[in-house]
Amino acid sequence: MSLHGGNPWAAYQGFTKDKLVKKTTLADGTIQRVLTYATEFRGFIAAYLSLLVIDSLLVVAQPLLFKEIVDVAIPNKDSRLVALLAAGIAITAILGAALGLLSRRMQSTIGEGLIFNMRTQVFDHVQRQSIAFFTRAQTGALISRLNSDVMGAQRAFTSTLGGVVGNVISLVIVSATMFVLSWQITVASLLLLPLFMIPARWMGTRLQQLTRQQADFNSAMSTQMAERFNVSGAILMKIFGTPKRESEMFSEKADSVRSMGIRIAMSNSVFFTAIVLVGSLATALVFGMGGISVINGTLTLGTLLALSALLGRLYGPITALANVRVDIMTSLVSFERVFEVLDLQPMVKDKPDAKELDRGGVSVEFSNVDFKYPSAAEVSLASLESVAQPESRATEELTLTDISFQAAPGDLIALVGPSGAGKSTISALIPRLYDAISGSVKLSGVDVKDVTQESLHRVVGVVMQDAHMYHDTIRANLLYANTEASETEIWSACESAQIAEMIRSLPEGLDTVVGDRGHRLSGGEKQRLAIARLLLKAPDVVVLDEATAHLDSENESAVQAALAIALQGRTSIVVAHRLSTIRQANQILVVDDGQIVQRGTHDELLAAGGVYADLYHRQFAEGKS
Repeated sequence: MSLHGGNPWAAYQGFTKDKLVKKTTLADGTIQRVLTYATEFRGFIAAYLSLLVIDSLLVVAQPLLFKEIVDVAIPNKDSRLVALLAAGIAITAILGAALGLLSRRMQSTIGEGLIFNMRTQVFDHVQRQSIAFFTRAQTGALISRLNSDVMGAQRAFTSTLGGVVGNVISLVIVSATMFVLSWQITVASLLLLPLFMIPARWMGTRLQQLTRQQADFNSAMSTQMAERFNVSGAILMKIFGTPKRESEMFSEKADSVRSMGIRIAMSNSVFFTAIVLVGSLATALVFGMGGISVINGTLTLGTLLALSALLGRLYGPITALANVRVDIMTSLVSFERVFEVLDLQPMVKDKPDAKELDRGGVSVEFSNVDFKYPSAAEVSLASLESVAQPESRATEELTLTDISFQAAPGDLIALVGPSGAGKSTISALIPRLYDAISGSVKLSGVDVKDVTQESLHRVVGVVMQDAHMYHDTIRANLLYANTEASETEIWSACESAQIAEMIRSLPEGLDTVVGDRGHRLSGGEKQRLAIARLLLKAPDVVVLDEATAHLDSENESAVQAALAIALQGRTSIVVAHRLSTIRQANQILVVDDGQIVQRGTHDELLAAGGVYADLYHRQFAEGKS
């Protein structure tokens, strides 16, 4: 199937500039969308927040118990009170530990639930994208969205949720308690608060930019691994002998990831060093002012110890809250990258009132169909394509022009013509891998755009030139077409596809693993297995896209025998490379430069001369030489 080149970077430059201009608006919109995910877990969140309130109350309990021991129990030599207060400290510690574990359990439930929801939503959404999307998007970049970006969003969501609420509650309770103990020292400590906000504000923006670049670098690295570590990519490397060059390319990408990791780590270190320094200055201030007050008799030693303990629990939440901006700014990157995919609408989708397509004898009709491949801006995202090149041809150029033909139920229609003429594109419009821009494609008189894709794909079966197999057993690959097929039905399909004998010769039979993309099978074996899969599906319309183009004579003969059974009684659209295989077609359509230039039976077209006769005589001459 021919692919349409494009310029994803140029197509999305307008989007990128607009995004920079409306940065705040987009961030606000992202936050609103994030909050919608929280509604599903509102029960857990309510319980989680209740635990945070109780935990915050325990935060101030221990320092106050310390104060009572130092100021009351010890001076009065009250051993019983000391024991009771010590027991109180132990109980608060145990309760705090229990609450911490329970809070962590709830936090994990919320976080993992968010991961599940977002990951399945992205997976389902990507599945619904048109084939045009997959011809442009890089596999590694998509995997990165499903893994690292979703998990990055989850970590920020749960840690920020718990951090903000818990730390705000702690900050209020601790500062109020400190204010009661000594408002002068509390006010003096809070005067250093602005020093927290300066590095936080600067670092938040910087880390957001660095995190986005890091995600792009990781995506590029994942893409190279995904493309080179499948069988086809590995074979290409071996054939051309480029391991050294591949290592250099990967090393360059990995070095970018490493350098960015160092920059992010150093930025975080500078930020936290500044935070710790300010906290140390505050501690020095408390002990200086408090020590003088104790000497002067205006403050008790127990109160000073309580204030010093509370100070750590005051600046802890302040530090965390100062870091919230950093967390939010970096987490928005992950959320935006996930939402960016979710916002990309599929070009091919069901209408709200789409109806089921009936089974039975199905006719195929093309009426004045025009088609052009979509541009990058219509189907993809610049961030999913690390390689961006200028458009190789005008986006308004038509690939198909005024295609019209009819196939009655049970007819065999053959599409022939030179390479790149548009034959595969015509066949791709029947199962609605793409949509025509004008005209109509109808099955049994119903436009394919008016029926559900699920029912359409039940009716239409396709065998491509390169039959794809999943890295699973032969049985699993066959059952992909019909999960309810019985053992008898599986073997019957294999017999009809001329592949049963080969499967029985394997030690594991149907449970033999075919390898990545079926590379453990020969080309002819894969094609016959694909035909068996088609027979299990039992479609009413069969589309064959040069299913025997690259097979040797022996394999072609076996596949042709299997196809004869597969096409029997079904409406068939066959893209043919070898003209000798379609002599019995009810109608042969000769396609050239996106148009039907001749039509008729084999004998009629030979008698008429022209493109078909030239192709046939050329192949006949090549076959005899």
